[in-house]
Amino acid sequence: MKHSLRNRLSLSYIVIAMICVLLISIIANLSLESQFRAYVNNNQEKRNESLISLISQQYHKGEGWDQEVVRDIGINALENGMIISVSDSEDRVVWDATQYNNGMCEQMITHMTLNMTSRYPNWKGEFTTSNYPLINGTEKVGSVVIGYYGPFYFNEIDMAFINTLNKVLIGVGILSLVLALIFGYMMAKSISTPVSRVINTAEMISRGCYDDRSNEISDINEIAQLTGTVNNLAETLEKQEKLRKRLTSDVAHELRTPLATLQSHIEAMIDGIWEADSKRLKSVHEEITRLGRMVGDLERLTRLESERMALDRSEFDISELTKSILVNFENECKNKSIEVAMEDKPVRIFADRDKISQVIINLMSNAVKFTGEGGNIRFTIDDNEDDAVISISDNGIGISGEDQPHIFERFYRADTSRCRLTGGSGIGLTIAKAIIEAHKGTINVESRIGEGTKFTIRLPRI
Repeated sequence: MKHSLRNRLSLSYIVIAMICVLLISIIANLSLESQFRAYVNNNQEKRNESLISLISQQYHKGEGWDQEVVRDIGINALENGMIISVSDSEDRVVWDATQYNNGMCEQMITHMTLNMTSRYPNWKGEFTTSNYPLINGTEKVGSVVIGYYGPFYFNEIDMAFINTLNKVLIGVGILSLVLALIFGYMMAKSISTPVSRVINTAEMISRGCYDDRSNEISDINEIAQLTGTVNNLAETLEKQEKLRKRLTSDVAHELRTPLATLQSHIEAMIDGIWEADSKRLKSVHEEITRLGRMVGDLERLTRLESERMALDRSEFDISELTKSILVNFENECKNKSIEVAMEDKPVRIFADRDKISQVIINLMSNAVKFTGEGGNIRFTIDDNEDDAVISISDNGIGISGEDQPHIFERFYRADTSRCRLTGGSGIGLTIAKAIIEAHKGTINVESRIGEGTKFTIRLPRI
């Protein structure tokens, strides 16, 4: 059976409050009662000492005992739960409470027993007597036997104090329970309400409403992190959904045009409109080759973006690699009168040589493609303590600011006309970025329309 967070938190506060109150009550009861017992025993000793001193003063040398005062002292002691018997120095009874009123003594002992066993059912007390000498000056004038119910005894006042204390503890417990219920509910609500709202947002996201966001503001760090995470997830899913839709549209467009060209060419040849000569077949072959190249690029990109992409790392000089690649573009650059300059120094890195070659080829190919007649392309290779820094810049047509965040996405072209003479397959930069990120590096672009473009790559040297 599942329970809500609010109920669980409220219940936990109540349970904790009850446990705390119970422990405090038990500890306070035991401690106070123990201290109270010690107080009662000490008080009994003091009463005994006071009684002995008072009785000793009732002996007058040459006159004997003042029996009337001794009797009054004995009656007062009897009323306070003590049964005394006073004897002179020759063991003759001066006054004895049992002789004075034996029935009252028996009744008092019975009352004490019932009073104590009512609170302590297993209490084993008994009537206890203690014999004390009576000293007047330096002379022993007699003895007194003081009997009381022990080892300790609580009278009505003591019982009333203990009962009042217990009532106070019970009242504190009930009040604590009520306060725990109120504050527990409020605290649980303050936690569960924002969580519930975030859950609702997550449910809307799971239904495909990626534009839904949680505006919950909380001073609880975990809830704020949860809200931010869910909103970031929604934003990511929204971007991915837009990318998926655009990717589907782009793939359909990229495949539709060459397929339509192939269909029209073949239909024309079937209908006899065109002769199936080498020129027509060559055109068809070029379209098929381009389709194959596009599919190959997609397969390569899938492998590169895979988390399991294997890198065949080796140590090599990135400057030498770049120079060897630029040789392959000399003819293209010459045809467009493009000047290529290179500012470099020996920089050795530990990376996958073939894949880094692919990156440089893709960037150089784009630079040549988008640089006009008589333009220039510049390579700069440098390093710092941790990274190798490769930059390639041109003075070509440039990329607008709104297009720059998207140029590394599949099939994205800043050229809205999608002209095949300049657009390629649309995934060259995507492949380049995947390779660089697989090497734990970065690739960035800076560009202005009509001024040119600069790509900067940073690769860890080791």
